[in-house]
Amino acid sequence: MRRTQQVVVHGRRARVRGRLLCVAEAHDFQEMTYAAYLVLEGSATEKHEYVNGRVYAMAGGSPEHARLSQAVGGELRAALRGRPCAVFSSDLRVRIVATGRSTYPDVTVVCGQLQRATDDADAVTNPAVVVEVLSASTESADRGDKWAHYQRIASLREYVLVDQARRRIEVFARDEAQPDLWHYRDLGPTGQAWLPSLGVALDLELVYASPIDG
Repeated sequence: MRRTQQVVVHGRRARVRGRLLCVAEAHDFQEMTYAAYLVLEGSATEKHEYVNGRVYAMAGGSPEHARLSQAVGGELRAALRGRPCAVFSSDLRVRIVATGRSTYPDVTVVCGQLQRATDDADAVTNPAVVVEVLSASTESADRGDKWAHYQRIASLREYVLVDQARRRIEVFARDEAQPDLWHYRDLGPTGQAWLPSLGVALDLELVYASPIDG
């Protein structure tokens, strides 16, 4: 009889090649293969990140977080219309080949040809721009560990942080001559956040303008 391997996933179960995958909180997770993670993700009702063989549930965002993500995506789509670039929502999984991490940025821009991970046909490996909307629960990771992983993506040219607590956008732009060097700009409460690789700017007034109260 094959032994059952228990792995976390929030109270649900999935079977991979005869092994039963059980779901729990992140700190209870045992290490999981990437193939097992893909099976889990295919049936899960929430998204999970894959980091160093462990799987972490991604928390839902606030109304402000959701609106800002859509606002940034909308501004980028309008600015890039007619050009060979596509703007994706947080439904897109990004695979960081150099570190093995898979995650779902709030907004992703891919230019030219879409490159898919060899071990994950639903994940892309060549984002040009990644945007994360900061929240109290994710800010330290977005500025720290996750940012360290993003820097290992060779195609990445700008990393953008959007603050939901105040009007502030930060841009880390990769130096073309020295790829390990990133130039930093901090803008707010007004102004335009320039994204050199795309040749477009995010206007803070437009990004933060809301047609409704609350």
